[in-house]
Amino acid sequence: VVQTIKTSASSTVANEALRKLLGIDEIQAKAILDLKLARLSKLDINKLCNEKSDLEKEEARIESILNDDTLLKKEIENGLREVAEKFGDARRTKILNLQEKDDEVIEVKRLSITLTNQNAAFVDEVSSLYAQRRNGVGSKFKLDKGEFVVDQFVGDNTAMILFFTNKGRVYRLKGYEIPEASRTARGTAIINLLQLMPGEKITALIPIREYKEGRFLFMATKKGLVKKTPITDFANVRKTGLTAITLRDDDELIEVKFTNNKKDIFLVTKYGQCIRFHETDVRKTGRASMGVIGMSLSDGDEVVGMQLDTQGEYLLIASEYGMGKLTPITEFSAQNRGGKGVKCYKIMEKTGNVVGVKAVNREHEIMMINTEGIIIQMACEDISVLGRVTSGVKLMSLDPEQNVRVASIAKVKDSAKKNEEDTLKSLEEELKKEE
Repeated sequence: VVQTIKTSASSTVANEALRKLLGIDEIQAKAILDLKLARLSKLDINKLCNEKSDLEKEEARIESILNDDTLLKKEIENGLREVAEKFGDARRTKILNLQEKDDEVIEVKRLSITLTNQNAAFVDEVSSLYAQRRNGVGSKFKLDKGEFVVDQFVGDNTAMILFFTNKGRVYRLKGYEIPEASRTARGTAIINLLQLMPGEKITALIPIREYKEGRFLFMATKKGLVKKTPITDFANVRKTGLTAITLRDDDELIEVKFTNNKKDIFLVTKYGQCIRFHETDVRKTGRASMGVIGMSLSDGDEVVGMQLDTQGEYLLIASEYGMGKLTPITEFSAQNRGGKGVKCYKIMEKTGNVVGVKAVNREHEIMMINTEGIIIQMACEDISVLGRVTSGVKLMSLDPEQNVRVASIAKVKDSAKKNEEDTLKSLEEELKKEE
């Protein structure tokens, strides 16, 4: 064997030679090649003989167990007893039935969430704001050059907020997931909270408590298209967002409302036109649909706001140069969707175009924000009630030498004459009464 190994050119050749010489298989030949010559002494040979004898006895015992069911069960029992004795101590881990209940651990607050054209969010507690008389100068946000306010939402910090973008997509966050910050600090970049696509800007915020059958989201675009989609279609919004409405290249989603198929819809344009129609004129469609014509627009005109008849007794209409008025909604008769509507605001050089509309009551308060980020809060009872074809009164003082305009208006809360109510709870109570 030693001579055969020494004369072989390689271990492979030696393996083949040993297999021929001794009539053994490849594994046995490899074992010989790995064997040290010292192990060929009498002592090691005896060890191998004893090991062989022990293995033969164990083989016979295993065969007897496999051939006898009684012995097999006994062997299993003995094995289980050994495991129990070795690992049978008391449980060291604890199994707990825990659930996240954010509403119980988060302090409920009423927040004012303000968005800018650069997708930054400013979050203030409403209790930190105070009402001023109309024609005041307001207080200011800290904005970058070229940045201005485009929208505002006031509501419960524990509500689920759906964020709708100009591109017709929808995202969602809990209110408390947006960090609070003083208006003198920089706003929070929404792109750090939502996975927005290039060119997307938030244009509408909707707070949602639950997704019920018979509830809808009613949408309007700046080109006058409208769409009604069941709220249940938005129950599983992914982090990457979902398509809420299909838009043409030159159109944008501007407003979304929570409805129950029993509302009258108001659309107001920047040239001072308004149309009122019932939402049953619009059939419900899925998320990816485009919608139907809600209002026919003249050249250059576009929709700036959408309101519901149940949101207030008056339409608060504001212009870009700080003028505004209240007009009773009863002055607007319902008509079929798709028309041009009627005149709702008298456009003049001192007023500029219409920038926003809100349905309010005299007890409400509103916020008005200009393009420099200055915000003023005022009571609606201080605003004049005027007819449809009027321009209104001065609501906010703007520097005539600067290119500053009103960016948007928002309904904030009821004044001290009524108990302050959360926007969502008020809507839910209203829907229950109608049912």
